[in-house]
Amino acid sequence: MPEPVILASASSARAALLCAAGVRFEIEPAAIDEARIKRLARVTGDTATSCALALAVEKARTVSARNPGALVIGADQILVAGEEWFDKPADRDGARTQLRALRDRSHALATAACVMTDGAVLWQATSEPELAMRSFSDAFLEEYVEAEGDVLLGSVGAYRLEGRGVQLFCRIAGDYFAVLGLPLLDLLGFLRERKVLPR
Repeated sequence: MPEPVILASASSARAALLCAAGVRFEIEPAAIDEARIKRLARVTGDTATSCALALAVEKARTVSARNPGALVIGADQILVAGEEWFDKPADRDGARTQLRALRDRSHALATAACVMTDGAVLWQATSEPELAMRSFSDAFLEEYVEAEGDVLLGSVGAYRLEGRGVQLFCRIAGDYFAVLGLPLLDLLGFLRERKVLPR
């Protein structure tokens, strides 16, 4: 019998990716102090990608401790524009401010995931897709924020590429699935190796 799989994330996008791919899993979000880990990474000069991986591992470790024998997927993502790291906006005004800051610029999504069982990391992967936002008008921004509503607050970039957010962009390079929050193809390969998915 395959090992149980748990997604240690509250991300609806990550859950949707796994569901669509045919993975059977439970969801158990991990409550960790993300701000502390990010502050430490900035102080020590870590890259956004290494910080995203540290966050993914900490989420997986927290949930793995409560679920012996399960394969726990931890994942995280940090948006990087220049030297600035962006978090999820706190409210719609924050989303507007963030989108104005990203308008007509390129940014990267430092995306990381790992799988852990009984406190041991069995697999990990990172990806850094790059996205270029177009020079959209303030009128478009207002219409976009109103149409998307509070769903914007669940995304580090205040956009959902799988929805209306695709209209914000003029170019995307890299792994589409990583933009949505998971290096999915690599993860599915690992799950096949563990016989969770058929070969």
